[in-house]
Amino acid sequence: MAKVLVVAPHCDDEVLGCGGVIEKHAKAGDEVYVLMITNGHIGAPELFKAEDTAQNRVEAQVANDFLGVKEVIFFDFPAPRLDSIPSYTLSLAISKVIRGKEIEIMYIPHKGDIHRDHFVTHECSLVAARPINNCPVKTIYAYETLSETEWAMPSQNEAFIPTVFVNITDHIDSKIESFAKYEGQVKQFPHPRSAESIRALAMHRGATVGFHYAEAFMLIRDIKN
Repeated sequence: MAKVLVVAPHCDDEVLGCGGVIEKHAKAGDEVYVLMITNGHIGAPELFKAEDTAQNRVEAQVANDFLGVKEVIFFDFPAPRLDSIPSYTLSLAISKVIRGKEIEIMYIPHKGDIHRDHFVTHECSLVAARPINNCPVKTIYAYETLSETEWAMPSQNEAFIPTVFVNITDHIDSKIESFAKYEGQVKQFPHPRSAESIRALAMHRGATVGFHYAEAFMLIRDIKN
């Protein structure tokens, strides 16, 4: 049994990025934790009402319960201005979760995403998971997020270049159904946050390696004994 942590800048990033893998871990008997970093109402009350943020968190709990997540942890760092806080405060908070839950495998957002909150979450997660002082994390993957990763500037240094592909053929329907729990986030095709787009990306990633459906990741670190 492995202990897995998925770090999401915002509610729904975790399902878009690795909803299939989350369920796959859970069905294999692994303990899966999801850490939601930000609170939109605290960060931009003029944009996000308190009741909308509360509803979004209810939907997040339902969506992740559906996938078999053991616990959803909510932080209250400000969105969409995560870069306005001292980065060490976020790194320390993530580190406490890692050590408290004895996390071995982490999934974090890709650093090149268009949303700055994703970059900050990526960097602070890496700081929190540094392989020092008996940190339990052995493996770290970066995931892609529809409507964030593909909209970033096409830069060689920031490109999402997948190196790990996970077969989610048996989990694609659950991933789409889980995302549907986020009622306020589901869009109509051809928007990337539509059921059709989620399925299309998984089909493309799967066809790359001979599966019907897959999720793709960039391997950041894998420590073997």
